Amino acid sequence: MIVFDLECSNGHVFEGWFDSLESFEQQNNNNLVCCPYCDDADIKKVMSPVAIKRSHAEKHTTQGPIDYQKLAKEVVKYIQDNFEDVGPKFAAEAFKIHYGVSEKKNIRGSATSEEEKSLKEEGIEFFKIPAPGIDDDDDKKN
Repeated sequence: MIVFDLECSNGHVFEGWFDSLESFEQQNNNNLVCCPYCDDADIKKVMSPVAIKRSHAEKHTTQGPIDYQKLAKEVVKYIQDNFEDVGPKFAAEAFKIHYGVSEKKNIRGSATSEEEKSLKEEGIEFFKIPAPGIDDDDDKKN
């Protein structure tokens, strides 16, 4: 969505929401855009009075480089603390949740490549996080 400030030939200013510039132009050329005050269809875009300016202090405020290793550890810890570990029964539990046999909950565990393929085919969303110390692609943490 894009918002344009518009003005009719009578000087009324209003805003219009469109999917794109092309959408506005097409609708305006077909007289589909009208002033909400006087129903005038002679509409033009005008400059918006809104501007964004950063303060001097904001320009020099940085948090430094992101420590991705620390961030990854925090994500893994969060998952370990807040997701139920179902171990190698991950796919079975995911199917049960998906089809309403089990209540919705966050789970973690492992799945084989074939199980992952079946989950994807059924439209079950999951994401893989490598488990520390496991090198086999079939045994990734989900």
